Formats: sequence, structure tokens, C-alpha cells
Amino acid sequence: MRIAVNTRLLLKGKLEGIGWVAYETLKRIVLAHPEVEFYFIFDRQPDPLFLFADNVKPVVLFPQARHPFLFIWFFELSIPRKLRKIKADLFYSPDGYLSLRSKVPQVVEFHDLNFEHFPGDMPKIHLWHYKKFFPKFARKAVRIVTVSEFSKQDIVDCYGVDPEKIDVAYNGVNEIFKPLTEAEQSIIRAHYSFGHPYFMFVGSLHPRKNLARLFTAFDRFKKRNSNDVKLVIVGEKRWWTEPIQKAYDDMSCKDDVVFAGRLSAEDLHRVTAAALASVYVSYFEGFGIPILEAFRCDTPVITSNVTSMPEVAQDAALLVDPFDEDSIAEAMKKVTDEDVRKELIAKGRVRAQDFSWDQAAEVIWNSLMKAI
Repeated sequence: MRIAVNTRLLLKGKLEGIGWVAYETLKRIVLAHPEVEFYFIFDRQPDPLFLFADNVKPVVLFPQARHPFLFIWFFELSIPRKLRKIKADLFYSPDGYLSLRSKVPQVVEFHDLNFEHFPGDMPKIHLWHYKKFFPKFARKAVRIVTVSEFSKQDIVDCYGVDPEKIDVAYNGVNEIFKPLTEAEQSIIRAHYSFGHPYFMFVGSLHPRKNLARLFTAFDRFKKRNSNDVKLVIVGEKRWWTEPIQKAYDDMSCKDDVVFAGRLSAEDLHRVTAAALASVYVSYFEGFGIPILEAFRCDTPVITSNVTSMPEVAQDAALLVDPFDEDSIAEAMKKVTDEDVRKELIAKGRVRAQDFSWDQAAEVIWNSLMKAI
């Protein structure tokens, strides 16, 4: 059996949300099925790190697909030719893109459809591509994998897909995420927050991550409560917008905000485990891996009461209205209470046990087999 896989997001040192999901699940699928030939399709020379076993054959296709017009070239011209050449039995794409011109059975993983609900949050050219092609991808796919029951229902509602065609593979979490000792936490706080306790945010600095309201909420928390708490922001300013900049500029306590930039998985683990709480108040998520990362680190979580986040967190986090800065600020105050923290940590430990990459990989594999 020959399974071709779109692996263009497996980039050493640049793995982000979808890239990490692909890495963790594909590694397990490949190692569990040595009888299958996997053709990993990259758009640049791959790092050997991503060739998980001898049954993986790397393929590099032109062009490097990072723009909508190049997406079309890559998936509608380069991919179909390669699938014919290798006589693939199946094409699996973990990042949402398929080839409309190929007759090979295809399985796609949709992580969320945020662009359908908040179209103003992305550049117009990318929005045009998503709106034009993703409904077609949903119809083209033999099976669809997604990461939450919320996302499954959203796909059904937006694209009229039969729910029986969709499999839910909850994300897992990197096993390096675990609690730190008090001494270790002190070292991390000394490095990132001048020794002070801190709330943390992690994610792409994109409008839907709700940074503007997070800045305003943190400012209100600081004004209403005498404390030395900082706010550490982890992520690149790739999607930084004028409203985000204005919210930051308007802060009275902007000196208490620390921009840590992009961190390695190891450093992200340490920053998460030393945080007073993880504040993850996006207004749209298909899943929300940082919630689980915090749970595994014994770090309390404040997250949104919308989309997938209540499904992932259940009662193990403080749920807030992401469109209400006072709701966020009040949760920040509440999570400084030691009894509240202990309760959230205990519930988080239990909830984290419900998720694993092994389970996610098994669901995806079963979906591939259903397609074949």
C-alpha cells in the first residue's frame, strides 16, 4: 500500500500548531505500520528528523507553497503528477489542502474554519483562497478528520457535509510538558519576568487570539489590584495589527508586558510550568493545545467559553467571555487565590489524561483505512 502525505509544514525549528499535530501523529502512524510505503511530499529539502523510518520516502516538489497562487500550483499541478507517478493508493493532507484535479482517494484534516466566521481577521488574498477552495476540499475528500466535536459540527453546518464522513481526532500534548520544582520556577521567573509572578499567553499573535482585549483586561487587573504580576507574551508578531498595537499603546501598565518571542518546545515548557496561569482567551479555536500544555504543567488555565475551548477544558479551567475585558480581568484576580489554584490544578491533571497523540494517531489511521 502506498500512502502519499502532504508534509510541507514539517519544518525544523518552525513547527507551529498544525505542524506539531502532523509531526506527532505521522511519526506514530509510520512507526506502527512498517508494511506501508509512505511518500512524504515536501516543498523544500526536508530535514532527516522528519523521515521517521525506512518506509518513508521523501519527495520534494516545486514551488515552495506559501502563497495562495503557489498553493494552486503546488496542489493542482505538482501533486497530481506525483500521485500518478508513484501510483498512490491514498493522499492524506493534515493541513486542510487537497488536490481537486487528482482522482486518487483523499483524506483531509480541517483544524478549524475561523475564516468563515471572522473573515476580517486575515489578508484578502488568503481569504479568497480559503473561501473558494475549502468548501470544494470538503466535498472532494473521502473522509475528513477534525480535532473537536465543535469543529465537526461547524464543518457540517458550513459545508453541508454528512457527519458520518467526519472523524474526530482530539489533539494530544508534547510529553515534555510537566511540572517544575519551585527552585526551577524561580530560575525561569528571574529570566523572563524579573523574578515576579506572571500570566502567560502563547500563540500566533493573530487577531482571533484576542490580544487586544487581553492587554486591556490585564491593564484593568493591574489597576484594580496592587500586585507585581507581569504578562509574558510568547509568539511572533507576524499577524500584528493596528487594533492590537493601539490596545498595547493605550495600556497604563505596558511596562509589565514582556514579549518573549518565539520559543523552542523546551523553553515553552519551562515558561508554561512557571506561570501563575495560562490566559488563553481566543474568540475562535478548533481545539486549543496550550490548554492541555498548561494542565500537564500544573498551571491553572483561564480560557474562553466559546467554540471548542469549553469542550477541551470542561470544568478544569476558569471560563470567561472573550469579548468582555472585565470577565477576563475578574478571572485573573480569581486565579491568584491559592485555593482556586489548587482546585484548578487538580482538575487539570485529571482532564489532561483524556488526551494523547497515540489516540489521535489511531483515529487518523482508522480514517485513512475507511477511505481506502
